[in-house]
Amino acid sequence: MPLGDTTRARWDALYRAHAPAARRLAFVLTRDESVADDLVQDAFVRVLGRFRGDRSPESFAAYLRTTVVNLARSRARRRGRERRALEIEGGRARADDTVADPAGRDDRVWTALSELRPRRRAAVFLRYYEGLSHAEIATALDCSPEAVKSLLRHGLAHLRRRLEEEET
Repeated sequence: MPLGDTTRARWDALYRAHAPAARRLAFVLTRDESVADDLVQDAFVRVLGRFRGDRSPESFAAYLRTTVVNLARSRARRRGRERRALEIEGGRARADDTVADPAGRDDRVWTALSELRPRRRAAVFLRYYEGLSHAEIATALDCSPEAVKSLLRHGLAHLRRRLEEEET
């Protein structure tokens, strides 16, 4: 069924407004620019397919963040299964753990951030790069605000240790 001009314009506006933040989140979670682009596209398709006009437009960002996180988790689980299967067969899957800063700099913080577990990395990114509240992060990560506090505490402790090690 073809889209009407009004619907297409609304979807285009939502994409322009929310894609940059969704892409940053997807990049931090996956550490791969092309995968991040794919996740954002998939997330928009899923959210727009379920998002009805009766929901508030402000809730779109929260739905999109949650979808990006869930898609990244699914991808990580799938990659883990694939890696284990390759190892069983004697092959070695190469895990690329380097992170390129979106601004093109080789930054110690981005490197240290890449070492965090995915949920901790997501929590730190959403809090300190996107400025979300604990409640908003909890919604995106599908956990309690107390769990978010724990993820942030452990993530920041790791970042501090790692950055202090590099200074010495």
